[in-house]
Amino acid sequence: MIDTIIFDFGDIFINLNKQETISGLQKLGMTEWSSEMDRLNLLFETGDVSYDDFVGGFQKELPNASLEEILAAWNAVLADFPSYRLDFLKELSKKYRLFLLSNTDAIHIATFEKTVGIRFYTDFYNCFEKVYFSFEMGLRKPNPKIYQVLLDKHNLVPENTLFVDDKTENTDSAATLGIKVWNLQVGKEDVVDLFSKGIL
Repeated sequence: MIDTIIFDFGDIFINLNKQETISGLQKLGMTEWSSEMDRLNLLFETGDVSYDDFVGGFQKELPNASLEEILAAWNAVLADFPSYRLDFLKELSKKYRLFLLSNTDAIHIATFEKTVGIRFYTDFYNCFEKVYFSFEMGLRKPNPKIYQVLLDKHNLVPENTLFVDDKTENTDSAATLGIKVWNLQVGKEDVVDLFSKGIL
């Protein structure tokens, strides 16, 4: 009997357009997504490099781009957050223990909050018992430790817990701990299909 749901954020609630960021960086002179960019991204998502070091690293890779241009390209990945998903979540929160678990960075979260406004993001965060961001935890999915933190801190029973994420490596990792999973197929499924698809 599922009594708890852990949700990913990107492409589950907020739509992402990853190509927009790639295109934006290419316009600024990026010829390929370098191993250094990848390293900085992963470290920034676990809070292991500072804002200044992260941005500085990208400025080195893109010497002709301004800080504003780099940030605009970086944030271009963030698309819309349909309000019907928030309405669904509010109803869900009346019946289930809900948690948010996202691989993300401080820039993207600050931009999301600024874009949607305090009322919207407060309503969103208030649906959850606790919101977990990788950059605050020092861990990121698919590391199994990140799920274990939630299980231990909140006394969750794995077989009574559902984890919803669009990345197979993340749901596969959670499943090794006995957590029930839904690997949502972006573009084919929507989080509001939770009941109609027989997931719950």
